This record gives sequence, C-alpha cells and structure tokens, in this order.
Amino acid sequence: MRASHPAGGFGGNNLDGMWQAVEELRSRFEKRAGTRAGKGEVRAAVLALLAEQPMHGYQIIREIEERSGGSWKPSAGSVYPTLQLLADEGSISAEESNGRKIYSLTEAGREEAAAHHGSAPWDPAGPVSGGVASLPKAGIELAQAAAQVGRTGSQDQVHQAVAVLDEARRRLYAILAQD
Repeated sequence: MRASHPAGGFGGNNLDGMWQAVEELRSRFEKRAGTRAGKGEVRAAVLALLAEQPMHGYQIIREIEERSGGSWKPSAGSVYPTLQLLADEGSISAEESNGRKIYSLTEAGREEAAAHHGSAPWDPAGPVSGGVASLPKAGIELAQAAAQVGRTGSQDQVHQAVAVLDEARRRLYAILAQD
C-alpha cells in the first residue's frame, strides 16, 4: 500500500504515522456485519420496514443491509429477539405462511412507527444514533482524501491538509458541545 513516497520529499516516518492514523480512523468507522447497533436502531429499523409491508425476519435483515449500503447487517440474534419483544408488546403480529413467520404492524405498531416521523436508522436525516451509513462513509472518504494528499501532495499541500483536518476536528467537537 505504501510502495512509493510522495514527491514532496517526505521521509518514511511521516508517512508511517499518517498511514497509521488513516487505518485507525477507517477501523473506527467501518461497520462490520453483525456488529451491535446503537440502542434502539434495530427496533426503529424493524418498525420502519414493517410500516411499508409485512416481512419475515431474514427479509428484514436483507433490507437493512441493502438500505444501509452494506454498512449495517444486523444479526439474526438481534433481529429475532426484537421481533419477539415487539410481538410481546403488541406492536406487531406474526402469521405463519409457507413455514415462515410473516410479521406485520398492529395499530399500536403503526402509531409507534409514525412517531418516528418516517425516519429510519439508515437515513442520513434519521435519529442521532441513525444515519448508519452516512457518518462512517464520510469518515472513510475523508481518510482516503487525506491519504491521497499524503501520497502525492507537496509539503505545502500536506501542511494545508493538516490545517483543514485540525479545523474539521475542532468543528466536530463543537457540534457535540452544543445543547
């Protein structure tokens, strides 16, 4: 991956540190199949999907993966207990069809789904814990752009990129500091 050094006269030490930072950023943002979602994300996703049409469990898993651009594939071990909980609460009902349980919303489930205003965890405009695909994708793309500047940019371009990244970091923390 680091076969060539940029034309700006950078030594290996600077590149090694930058690559290490890029890889750390990428590993923090990459969502692996079956990893835990934020609190309530599976529930919100199930409700959003069932508001569209009745589905079986694996269909729900596939839809979440597809709609999140592959960045989130909840495990059966998180979806099925959520379906059972929703059924126990009276938010969904299950019906046998061709050897599979098909889940659909009850009136209470439709009310809960409507309370989320149609947003789903995979939507960029979804709840804070949602937007599953948007923030990780943006982080990875930022890391890739920084790596490209490091590989091919001049020393002045790298210094400019560092200033941009420092400002972005400060602005992200400022977002968290808001009420």
